[in-house]
Amino acid sequence: MSSHQITLLFIDLGLILFLARALGHLAARVNQPAVVGEIVAGILLGPTLFNGAISDLLFPADIRPLLTGMADVGVALFMFTVGMELDRATLRGRSRVTGGAATGSTVIPFLLGIGLAFYLMRTHEVTNTAAFVVFIGLSVSVTAFPVLARILTERALSRTTIGGIALATAASVDVVAWTALAAVQASVGSGGEHWRVALAVPYVLVTLFVVRPLLRRVFVRNGEAVPFAPWHVALVLIGVLLSAAATEAMGMHFIFGAFLFGTIMPREKTLLVRNEIEDRMGQVTALLLPVYFVVAGLKVDLGSMKASDFAELGLILLVAVVGKFGGTYAGARTQGLPSRPAAALGVLMNTRGLTELVILGVGLQLGLLDADLYSLMVVMAVVTTAMTGPLLARVYRKPVEVPAPAGKAEPERVTSSAG
Repeated sequence: MSSHQITLLFIDLGLILFLARALGHLAARVNQPAVVGEIVAGILLGPTLFNGAISDLLFPADIRPLLTGMADVGVALFMFTVGMELDRATLRGRSRVTGGAATGSTVIPFLLGIGLAFYLMRTHEVTNTAAFVVFIGLSVSVTAFPVLARILTERALSRTTIGGIALATAASVDVVAWTALAAVQASVGSGGEHWRVALAVPYVLVTLFVVRPLLRRVFVRNGEAVPFAPWHVALVLIGVLLSAAATEAMGMHFIFGAFLFGTIMPREKTLLVRNEIEDRMGQVTALLLPVYFVVAGLKVDLGSMKASDFAELGLILLVAVVGKFGGTYAGARTQGLPSRPAAALGVLMNTRGLTELVILGVGLQLGLLDADLYSLMVVMAVVTTAMTGPLLARVYRKPVEVPAPAGKAEPERVTSSAG
């Protein structure tokens, strides 16, 4: 790297962090998740403003690969955190209501997304029809588990019955989404060497039955959690990067390896250690994730949108919102959840956030999305995430009696924040 490149890279990183933190803080001031402001910061630094003059000046072609590499590391660590937060006990809890809500939250938007895909093929070039149709269905079905968890915490809902159902439902939807995306990636992105994808099966088995027990021995001894040590973070970081590299080498995306490593982290008696690891990882992702938003924003050009693009955006939003809300509401109601909690659950499942950006990035990399459609889908991710807080305050302002999970004799009174 030349001295000029190093100077510009440092300036870019400082500017990215400043704008991400500033707009994230502004978003939080208006009761929005910080990720909304950070995504908007990335879009503003892209070609949307001034016909790309700002982005070309600040992020020339020789700097962008460096930023992309840093962004990829940030996404890998983010996906590890997502996997680590997926508590298997949460997935097992409230199975009846969760199963109904998760099924509706996945199937209905997916089917509507298939119809949307056939409509979009009229105006966007598609090279692999089957993969494109599945991908569009998947992209409107996803829920951002990490953002949802933070919304529930901020609104004092995380320890309520409806909060537990929402987390379990989102976790179930995430597992289905990542599995389906892995299948799409395997069918499109293996470069003709589909035999490499078959290596994923023994790799998963080794991860589950060899690596996971070894991790448990590291973090739990004699039935007690081992006190946290700084080398634990280094060990986990090495594991995340190697697992990400392994799935990338198999013809799948590196996010799957990072996510898988997060899911095998030992849960029992390791809460304090996991919190420490998550905090340390958070310090790294606090730098690298805003870089990902900018890398994503550099591919979003809203300045050249035409009337037909706005019509497509409206249809995408309609399918995404109605499919997700309606499917979740119907699925929850069929399992006996009262109307207003079911409506609140539908609103919460519309949260897409960074998880949607990761999926859209995979679609763009695979050639399933062109630049225009990618831009529209990013806007959908921002709008649906921003909608969650205000809509939740309107549909779930007052306490509601919710039937208790199995094993509880009395219904639990659930309260919610009006903000």
